[in-house]
Amino acid sequence: MKLFIKRNKYQDKQTLGTMDVVDAQNKVVFTCYTLELADKNNQPQVSCIPKGKYKVKKRTSKKYGHHFHIQDVQARSYILIHHGNYHTDILGCVLVGKSFLDINGDGYKDVTESKNTMKKLLNLLPEEFELTII
Repeated sequence: MKLFIKRNKYQDKQTLGTMDVVDAQNKVVFTCYTLELADKNNQPQVSCIPKGKYKVKKRTSKKYGHHFHIQDVQARSYILIHHGNYHTDILGCVLVGKSFLDINGDGYKDVTESKNTMKKLLNLLPEEFELTII
């Protein structure tokens, strides 16, 4: 299994995208939406990470429960794929959800049903896999 994030919309505070889970036959088996911080040249805690290929591992923490850890991001550490709804919930990580909606009325789209989306991803993806961000 592989994971692909296609960034579709760059804004001043955030980046919106689509995430596809692709099986060994290159068939898309699951799609969801992503929310990342704006692109600010990979600055720690205020920017999305650079486009590219990354190794990802499953991880568990008290704060996020079961989630994913994106490995070997240049000049960054602990970049995660985890649940959350708003760009204010992240410090460089990737949030996942079922759809986009301005939940809190701040004029920016948020991701919905993030915890349920994470559960689906955790059930689909192996312990380690490759992520490509385009």
